[in-house]
Amino acid sequence: MIQTERMGILRAAEADIDVIIALESHPDNRDYLWIGTRQEHLNEIADPNHLLLVFKTLGGGEIIGYALARLDFASERFELRRIAIGPKGLGYGREAMQALLAHAFGPLRMNKLWLDVYPHNTVGIHLYESLGMHRDGVLRENYKSATHGYLDQIIYSMLRREYFRSPTADSPI
Repeated sequence: MIQTERMGILRAAEADIDVIIALESHPDNRDYLWIGTRQEHLNEIADPNHLLLVFKTLGGGEIIGYALARLDFASERFELRRIAIGPKGLGYGREAMQALLAHAFGPLRMNKLWLDVYPHNTVGIHLYESLGMHRDGVLRENYKSATHGYLDQIIYSMLRREYFRSPTADSPI
């Protein structure tokens, strides 16, 4: 579906769900995103308004991450609901985000890509800001976490016109 320098980004299949749940449940990821059930992921795979994607290494085809997006075709919005990368600190998150931005604004012709992030996800916040995403606002104490209590959700977005004016649009992926 999408190819970057080091990854193939493909629609997830039922056989990928156990790896996706393992990525969600991993201690490095679980405090930053919702953990879906097998049935929820099956529903996402079947729903044309969702993209459940896996990131596979080009050489070995190992799943190193995944993303879930909700597509609103009427309003041309790409909501990045979840993204998780297994190997940390190697630039896979940046590479995946650049590819998702390019895909959302290129072939999908969306007007807006948006996401929310918890305040303690400083690595994610740094990445989104470094890609030129706009901090739209904060939904205060919008989610109750078993480990962190009430959490704010910070909203970031990028518009199509901003993407095509940004250095991100010229980045090789």
